[in-house]
Amino acid sequence: MGSGEEAKRILIADSDQELVKKLAGYLSRVGHQAKVAGDGESVLKWLEQGESFDLVITGLNLPGAGGMDVLRQVKSRQANCPVVVITGQGSVQTAVEAMKEGAADFLLKPVTVDLLEEVATRMLRPRSSPGVSAGRGREIVSQDPRVLKLLEMARTVADSRASVLITGESGTGKELFARFIHANSSRAGGPFVAVNCASLPDGLLESELFGHEKGAFTGAVARKAGRFELAHGGTILLDEISEMAVALQAKLLRVLQEGEIDRVGGRQPVPVDVRVVSTSNRDLKKHIADGKFREDLFYRLNVIPLRIPPLRERPGDILCLAEHFLELYCAENNRPGLQLGAEAKRALAAHSWPGNVRELQNAMERAVLLTAGPTITPADLMFDDQAPAEAAALSPVGQDGRPPTLRQAEKSLIFQALDHTQGNRTHAAKVLGISVRTLRNKLNEYKEQRMAEAG
Repeated sequence: MGSGEEAKRILIADSDQELVKKLAGYLSRVGHQAKVAGDGESVLKWLEQGESFDLVITGLNLPGAGGMDVLRQVKSRQANCPVVVITGQGSVQTAVEAMKEGAADFLLKPVTVDLLEEVATRMLRPRSSPGVSAGRGREIVSQDPRVLKLLEMARTVADSRASVLITGESGTGKELFARFIHANSSRAGGPFVAVNCASLPDGLLESELFGHEKGAFTGAVARKAGRFELAHGGTILLDEISEMAVALQAKLLRVLQEGEIDRVGGRQPVPVDVRVVSTSNRDLKKHIADGKFREDLFYRLNVIPLRIPPLRERPGDILCLAEHFLELYCAENNRPGLQLGAEAKRALAAHSWPGNVRELQNAMERAVLLTAGPTITPADLMFDDQAPAEAAALSPVGQDGRPPTLRQAEKSLIFQALDHTQGNRTHAAKVLGISVRTLRNKLNEYKEQRMAEAG
């Protein structure tokens, strides 16, 4: 421990007193304060008396009170304190349960003092601020206990090499969770590379993932590094992994097993050091039953499973997310003081949100752009089950009995296309039959108009 580092308080509880004493001796020699216990009751008593620790290492089967009880009590009192669970009779189910309760690591006996020394050093390494930043200015905003628990679990496994599978409906924020894991890991200084497996045909996807050599196929005029090579030392996100063809899944499985990729047309494998995070909005077990997804690949990807609940299952997040997006887009569009009206809040709470958080984000951006006064109304939200003023402009007769202007109709069509494509500007432009550049210019024009009216 360096001279500028502060001594840490570490609790070690296990029935193997020889192991406990050796580890405590090592930690004391490197300048830490180690407290030991041979039973769970002593640990719970110390916690009730207000003692706090920087790291807890506990056996699972302690006399008096079990390691899971110790884990729960520590996490309820010190959410950011890492807890390592060790056991002589482990199972996958027990390990998953411990990780869900917030365990930072789960070790199966026999464990050596050297291993525990390495684990303790890793757990005590200075980390970035615990917040809910997902990197690049993105934030995960939630008050829901399940989401907060998922965030804590994601934070505890962020530094491991284990593959993570994030599932949930479209628009729930799966990529944000993937970025959160990367930002909270020791790989945060490395690249984060995202690949949408549904956006490319199979042949192109293989080249995109693994790269190709010059002359490997028609049009391969030079060697190209694949996304796995570009992600070396960092994290790769395989978005919508369920859409990958079965033949390509076999090649991906080899990459996960061997830690090396084969470029298309290549003669030698290329080693890569990459953390793999995958996402899916489909039921992969049903895909396995239908022969569309390899079971062995599923278990390779699903070491740490995270399921993000849809927005309709966490109604307490609706208004806090709405206020978050309102603040974000008001700042972006120079609209200080704009507020959500009481009726708009009721409309937001009553909406079913089939598009989840992405739909809510789009609705708030649209409302900030369209609202004329200082207060957002239900009409400004432009839900399909309402009769908003902008949507009415598309009818043959406008609200005042006259036909809508071309500009009104154009603006309404653009926002309806964005709503239909859940904010994807490329798809919206295709639906409208215009270029992405034209769409972007139109949206900038609406922003400038709103800023001029507000000023």
